[in-house]
Amino acid sequence: MPTKLSCPRIIIAKIAHGLVSLHADRRGNVAVMMGFLLPIMIGALGLGFEVSNWYLQTRAMQNAADAAAIAAASNGGSNYDVEAKAVVAQYGFVDGSNNVKVTATNNATCPTGPNINPPCYKVTITSTAPLYLSQVVGYSGDTTLNGTQGKTLSSAAIANKPIIKQPVCLLGLDKSGQAVTTNGSPNADFTGCTVMSNSGSSCNGSDLKAFMGVAAGTNNGCGEKQYSDAPPLDDPYLSLANNIPPDNCGGSYPQEAKGAGGKYTVAASNQWTGTKALSGSLQVCGDLQLTGNVTIDTAVDGAVLVVQNGRLDLNGYSLKTSNGSALTIVFSGTNGGTYQHYPTDMSGGTGSSLDFNAPKSGDWSGVAIYQDPKLTTGIDFTYAGNRPTWNISGLIYTPNASITLSGAINKSTNGATCLVMVTNDVTINGTGGIYQQSPNGSGCKDAGLNMPTAQIPGRAQLVY
Repeated sequence: MPTKLSCPRIIIAKIAHGLVSLHADRRGNVAVMMGFLLPIMIGALGLGFEVSNWYLQTRAMQNAADAAAIAAASNGGSNYDVEAKAVVAQYGFVDGSNNVKVTATNNATCPTGPNINPPCYKVTITSTAPLYLSQVVGYSGDTTLNGTQGKTLSSAAIANKPIIKQPVCLLGLDKSGQAVTTNGSPNADFTGCTVMSNSGSSCNGSDLKAFMGVAAGTNNGCGEKQYSDAPPLDDPYLSLANNIPPDNCGGSYPQEAKGAGGKYTVAASNQWTGTKALSGSLQVCGDLQLTGNVTIDTAVDGAVLVVQNGRLDLNGYSLKTSNGSALTIVFSGTNGGTYQHYPTDMSGGTGSSLDFNAPKSGDWSGVAIYQDPKLTTGIDFTYAGNRPTWNISGLIYTPNASITLSGAINKSTNGATCLVMVTNDVTINGTGGIYQQSPNGSGCKDAGLNMPTAQIPGRAQLVY
């Protein structure tokens, strides 16, 4: 006879049987798990979707900022910011619309790097993206958009216009008209150097073989690479006039006079021949005339010959520096009268020559011929090439003169490969030529001359 269970035991047995049955029954497990996992999956998918959207929008903003920064740097004018915002708008980001803000500045801090100089132009674009499913995982953003939470997106770019620096071998200082002109001059060879005009320039028949031709106005045919509308150069050697010694001539400046047979003569005190040992500075009052070949001997640091209110007349002879010597010839004095301030040959012959090199150190380092910048009369001249022949290493400085070259200029016998001409305006005609210069001004570095440097704006570039 079966044993009867009490009521409590029956209840306990049913509960135990139900638990055993529940443990054995796996139906609905997935639903339970999904109930736990679904919020996490929704959050992860939502966050992935929104992060991808943020990335794509930021990338589009970056492209717009890059283009706008380059446009601003290329513009370089007072309305650079207007152009920057117009470029950004072409990418669909309009300043002040759809929570977009665009800022542009021309005084951004430039990053460190080669050829990166102020001004640097920075364009920044910011916008706000609303939050959707990413809030499921607890991300609350960093701003409020129309009463809802959102995330701030930002992109920025910096650009500048690099400056190309080039040593200048021929510089016309005149800021009006045309400071550099050539007419059929295939013999001038400025290979590795730059010619520059502070106004316009025109090279007919030859580009002067210059690496670059630069003009503050319009460059018409000068240089293998040609630039117009460049910044003009200040006179780089004006301050050297402070080194000119005071006038000690007492108002007496003997001048050459034409005598019998059309020959010029001057007072015997102003005639030179033979070897001259010079040191420091020597002043000659009035015209200086050679009556024979002259060789200048100096110390290593050279000497200065100051011709006060007079010209240097080679008179059919040669003036040269000996090996190891160096010379600067300075023409100074007063304006007006019949005074002339340049080297010439009044003999009518063709055998005279200048063959000297500038000092490599001291106050006149690298300077061969220097016209006092206060002189405005008696300074223009024409160089025909053999009256006299010029063999010169160093700077020829005639800041207010109009010079016409119709002959060749070669390097001095004992000097470096360096010739720099700085004048008010220059015309090179026919067979006029200046010897080939050293690339990048290396010869003038050897000659002790700090060359003028043209600064040419290059193409705008991204630097950040």
